[in-house]
Amino acid sequence: MCGIVGYFGNKNAVPLLLNGLKRLEYRGYDSAGIAIMHEDSFALTKTAGKVKSLESLLKTAPMQGNIGIGHTRWATHGEPSDLNAHPHTDQTGKFVLIHNGIIENYAVLKEWLAQKGVTFQSDTDTEVLVQLISMIYHEEKISFENAVNLALKQVVGTYGILVMCSDEPNQLIAARLGSPLVLGVGEGEYFLASDASPIVEHTRNVIYLEEGECLIIGDDGYEIKHVDHGEKIEKEISRIDFSIEEIEKGNFPHYMLKEIYEQEKTIVDTMRGRLLLDEGSVHLGGIQDYLLRIERARHFYITACGTSWHAGLIGKYILEEFAGIPVHVEYASEFRYRNPVIDSQSVVIAISQSGETADTLAAITKAKEEGALTLGICNVVGSSISRETDCGIYTHAGPEIGVASTKAFTAQVSVLYMLALYLGRKNGYSKADGVKLAHALHDLGGRVKEILNITDEIRKIAEEMVDVENCLYLGRGTNFPVALEGALKLKEISYIHAEGYPAAEMKHGPIALIDEKMPVIFLAPHDKTYEKVLSNIQEVKARKGKIITVTDKNTPELQALSDHVIEISVSHPRTFPILATIPLQLLAYHLAVLRGCDVDMPRNLAKSVTVE
Repeated sequence: MCGIVGYFGNKNAVPLLLNGLKRLEYRGYDSAGIAIMHEDSFALTKTAGKVKSLESLLKTAPMQGNIGIGHTRWATHGEPSDLNAHPHTDQTGKFVLIHNGIIENYAVLKEWLAQKGVTFQSDTDTEVLVQLISMIYHEEKISFENAVNLALKQVVGTYGILVMCSDEPNQLIAARLGSPLVLGVGEGEYFLASDASPIVEHTRNVIYLEEGECLIIGDDGYEIKHVDHGEKIEKEISRIDFSIEEIEKGNFPHYMLKEIYEQEKTIVDTMRGRLLLDEGSVHLGGIQDYLLRIERARHFYITACGTSWHAGLIGKYILEEFAGIPVHVEYASEFRYRNPVIDSQSVVIAISQSGETADTLAAITKAKEEGALTLGICNVVGSSISRETDCGIYTHAGPEIGVASTKAFTAQVSVLYMLALYLGRKNGYSKADGVKLAHALHDLGGRVKEILNITDEIRKIAEEMVDVENCLYLGRGTNFPVALEGALKLKEISYIHAEGYPAAEMKHGPIALIDEKMPVIFLAPHDKTYEKVLSNIQEVKARKGKIITVTDKNTPELQALSDHVIEISVSHPRTFPILATIPLQLLAYHLAVLRGCDVDMPRNLAKSVTVE
């Protein structure tokens, strides 16, 4: 959730940290702060609000130093405030720390520290950790490094931390357990961050810290040790594979709009080199070594959170249809706490844009304990999920900065279509049908471009909806998850209450809400569900609801029943769910802009949910 950055080198750390926090602000933006090592003491500035508020403060009270840490917060323990903002210091003023994660046993530790005379200044669990390090350091009379190590052995929960000590002014310590940390290795300088986006403009050489690893940076370089046993760990340097341009907005007013438009390319990139058009199948190199076990699996589980869960629901429909394999879809937060029926003949597919989602990682751990094969679908090379799963398939959507996921969703669905096509061809899906579907998938980029060309039409629909308080999205079959995703996008960024339902379920409750003020968005492709959806449209029309229909063919009957029809071109009926997602994203975007909402940083949300 929170974003953390650090710098150790010979440049002024302040502008580097501020720029890094701006890159990471999508992870949380309740408050922000930085601490700089100045000779043998700290200079610290922090404030409630976004990074721009911190930047304004630093213009009136500038700081300078070559070692520093910075934090942008998504609040867990304690409301957003100046006192609860990071960094946090201990009561002696010798230690300063920033933290992403949750210390679950903070209350017990806080009571113990209070009994020893520690006075707390904030409501956060993070301050408990820095006070604990300080107490151990002073009582045990041990080194800075050993004090951090002993403290981490006493905490229960998750953490990605950066910590400095004024007694060791030329040392910076980092550690991770459940919260991501990346080290950027430059020439005589080091960069630390929650992900690679603040690092790429300085160096492409990175090391991804693993669970339980502690990093110590000093004048002589860096070393990595394990928190539990203290043994040194040698790690290979990786290369960042995206460019600085990919994390800039370019000429777009918002990251979200940029990322919606990028789908013309990202869907194609995700399938590039994988579709075997003449064979009507696909090649998925990331799962090649496990194909036999995947093909022989008795059933699949798909586990994910939020938007990725909606992608998983679409995956269930198409895997069962094409391959005839039973598929269960579970929220990762539920999967991890119950006893699903899985064993060595199960495949558990974990989906996450960031590859760092805490609940999804925990679900993977549980699946592996039960002997299941784990398959990851994620967007970030080197992420925790890509390392923890047995095999996987990367989406190639590039960095996604907008908090509301767009291009990552369609890339995930594209991967699931390819997996379903591959398994379908193994289980009786004909070559002729496979060739048709493969060519349709290959054709998606051009179809997306056509939809993007009608954004002005969609904006006009949004202008009529700007004052609505509720909205209903309805679809059948594979389009039910699209309805869920459309409703989620609207809720996330425009703060309009919206629900997605199977169209047939409307009359089992939601129909009571329909009146002349209620917009209802129907997904109405001309497939086997069309006549039934048409009946549902007529039911809403009879109750004076405002009808917006997304369809692959604008017929006279739809025109007569609908207030607005959004027509999209498809070359295969099964690709409608992917393409229908795009106008729903645009509708949510335009509504959010018209309502004056912060599109890229919607209230209370963060991009990567790395805490439970």
